[in-house]
Amino acid sequence: MSKILQISAIGSPILRQRAMAIPQLPDARLDELIVDLIATADAANGVGIAAPQVASSLRLFIVASRPSPRYPHAPTMLPTAMINPEIIARSGELVAGWEGCLSVPDRRGMVLRDRAIEVKYFTPQGELVQQELTDFVARIFQHELDHLDGILFPDRVTTKADLISEAEYMKIAFN
Repeated sequence: MSKILQISAIGSPILRQRAMAIPQLPDARLDELIVDLIATADAANGVGIAAPQVASSLRLFIVASRPSPRYPHAPTMLPTAMINPEIIARSGELVAGWEGCLSVPDRRGMVLRDRAIEVKYFTPQGELVQQELTDFVARIFQHELDHLDGILFPDRVTTKADLISEAEYMKIAFN
């Protein structure tokens, strides 16, 4: 049975720490955390969530793109647990896009990210996956990977004008 976990907010020290690698897979202790992370992201209308956001300093995140009130145009994919993830190649083509974060409530920021990335990560069963991600899913991966390194999206905005309230964003995005 899954449970909704408390999401750490900006200012929490765990959000600024580098998360620890998971040394051995499979690890039955991770199964419950993964189920809870998926449930927590779903309940908060998130398209991704990293373990440090729920006070667990592990190199684990979920990518769960789907349309929601926060991201109505997001593509749909099954929630995917990514353990010890890395970017192994970048397109070099940077695109600007609005980002929000469950740990930075009521804020959106314009952030430059690579349009395409080649990544590798482990599944909960210990299988190595290597794949190319593009566009919105690549953005989610890069955002969540930042969480594992203690970086929040406001750290990546170029100017203060690129950080706005959720209400301002809704006016821009839907008007």
